[in-house]
Amino acid sequence: MVTGSKELIRDINTQLVLETIINQASISRASTAKHLGLTKATVSAIVQDLINRKIVIEVGSDDTSLGRKPILLSLNKKAGYVISIDLGVDNITALISDLAGEDCSLKQIRTPKSTHNIVDEIIKLIESIKAPTDSPYGLVGITLGIHGVTIDKKVSFAPYYNLTESNLVEGLSQHFDVPVYMDNEANLSAIGEKTFQYDYSNIANISVHSGIGLGIIIDGQLYTGYSGRAGEFGHTIIEIDGRNCPCGNQGCLEQYVSERVLLQEFSTLKDMDEMDFNTFKKSYEEEDPSSKEIMDRFIKYMSVGINNILNAYNPEIVIINSSFTIHFPHILKEIEDSLKSKMNSYVEIVPSVLEDTSILLGGACVAIREFLGINNLKLNNKKYQSPF
Repeated sequence: MVTGSKELIRDINTQLVLETIINQASISRASTAKHLGLTKATVSAIVQDLINRKIVIEVGSDDTSLGRKPILLSLNKKAGYVISIDLGVDNITALISDLAGEDCSLKQIRTPKSTHNIVDEIIKLIESIKAPTDSPYGLVGITLGIHGVTIDKKVSFAPYYNLTESNLVEGLSQHFDVPVYMDNEANLSAIGEKTFQYDYSNIANISVHSGIGLGIIIDGQLYTGYSGRAGEFGHTIIEIDGRNCPCGNQGCLEQYVSERVLLQEFSTLKDMDEMDFNTFKKSYEEEDPSSKEIMDRFIKYMSVGINNILNAYNPEIVIINSSFTIHFPHILKEIEDSLKSKMNSYVEIVPSVLEDTSILLGGACVAIREFLGINNLKLNNKKYQSPF
């Protein structure tokens, strides 16, 4: 039983009512009261306040054959909108969405080689996207996804671009006058996958891009560790005295199996200056021996890394967000076959369905949750189709 001031209890109950309305998609006042164990009067008062604030709307009647048909409630997804930024090493991508992560627009620019004016570039990018004009609250939050370590809304380490001196959060917050949030891209990707696709309580979400990150969900909550550095999967050492890494160690996993490294090695094998994934994909489909060698390396090192994750965190599901597994999902079976430990226990290893939008949609979830003042958000846990 919750005890405390009337205001505190009301705030907690409001949060619970709103979460129930959102996560049930549409529900009546009576069903909400029954679901939460609250009185109908309490729920009705809270719902009326949410309607007055334009957060909740009535969306029709429930189909029932007994008595008066109850009015259904739903989130007013057009009450505000959020912006999510994937600040990648090569590209900066911006997404604008409503409060249900729907009605999305997307725009992308190249990441400038010099980051001294990167805040101005992000502002231009955001302002170039057409925003809704009929939203009562307008822009309610911005989230930044960083390919590196973030602590207290600052970039503390980013191995492949220099953002440690950029006042990203402060600059954007001052310009747009809204809250700005920042997190590691793998963390946001894990939030996106859980919210839109894989509703499990314990998730290991591996992001393989320029580096390798790990988003960890434990008992339904994002795990970030003592100072936000949990999940630096790419900097776990798999080769003693191995290749040098920008983090200062030698033999880090991402120096062997990140997409950046594998494509560099493939270009060397093919005696080419540079290589993109589409060229690799075509070669692999044509059964080119060099591409087979690169794929075997990905399977080998990813299997070692996943085995370590399974033993350390015991997740229910492992999600791999990588071009290699998205375009060639059959290799997941080869990775699973390489996991020989009798201690492993998990539901399955799967490719990301959200793909490149997982970071952006995870960032949207963060801004939506903060604006609505809720902890748990389930926007669509069927097979979510990316809007892009």
